[in-house]
Amino acid sequence: MGARMKARVEVTLKAGVLDPQGEAIRHALGSLGFDGVEDVRVGKVIELELEMQDRNKARAELERMCEKLLANTVIEDYRVEFL
Repeated sequence: MGARMKARVEVTLKAGVLDPQGEAIRHALGSLGFDGVEDVRVGKVIELELEMQDRNKARAELERMCEKLLANTVIEDYRVEFL
């Protein structure tokens, strides 16, 4: 068994991509009396536990995961961080 490391991937819509879910939340907040909310963007956070020792190799593996499955890179950006 190798060393374990935890990582977090944050996926967000690229600037300029419409966010209907964020707009629905902004509207709902306004309806609830939270009038100062100008914009809401919705994303997702994915936490992974990897059995790897080399952080550089782990980052490369995580980036491949994002490119193939975790993010739609046409409309989304992603950021990888280790916990």
